[in-house]
Amino acid sequence: MNLRKVLEIGGLASGAILIAFGIAAIVMGFGGRSTVNDSLKQEYIVGSPDMTPSAIAAEAKQAKLPASISLPTCTVANQTVNDGSRARCFAQYMRIHALEATGGYTYSQMGRFEALPNAPTSEVAKGGGTDNEKYAAIDPKTKQPVSNGARNLWVTETALTTALNTSYMAQQLSIFGIVVGFALLLAGVGFVILALGGALRRVKLEAPAGAAVPAKTQPVAS
Repeated sequence: MNLRKVLEIGGLASGAILIAFGIAAIVMGFGGRSTVNDSLKQEYIVGSPDMTPSAIAAEAKQAKLPASISLPTCTVANQTVNDGSRARCFAQYMRIHALEATGGYTYSQMGRFEALPNAPTSEVAKGGGTDNEKYAAIDPKTKQPVSNGARNLWVTETALTTALNTSYMAQQLSIFGIVVGFALLLAGVGFVILALGGALRRVKLEAPAGAAVPAKTQPVAS
């Protein structure tokens, strides 16, 4: 078996492998996308009426949120969250709602406990609450410091928005897998066509009709 034959067989084998990987990537991509959509549908999430750019802008202004906060530009009002894009949009509105509830402060800007009314300013966090148990409000039943409810709200908000954003990331990865799958499929088909078409075969050049064929030169005897 000569080298050219080996290369042809190798081209066919490479094409077949690329086609197989391409089909597998496409199937897995569509399967992953379907899983994301089905999982979101099971949660029965529907956007609230204020989840439009104009409505949320009015709410943010009323809540006196800083102008530096980026507001959502997508719309999911009264829509079922059944894919990654809507899940990401819903998560953006959830963040604004949480900021409205905390006066524009995030988790790290608030204290762990509710601060006493007479707590010194130096012991009160920028967003309210305190990390010093000495100046924390005490629950009369448990005799323990009272947790900062506004700060705990961020724990719930972060958990939910992270899950929604993960759904969006999973959907994008599935789309990427589908694109890569089609690229591998096309590359594999190309390899097979080149191999079957004899791209590696040597083309024999023929002299055109009527052209003079150069004669072989004979060595001159000395």
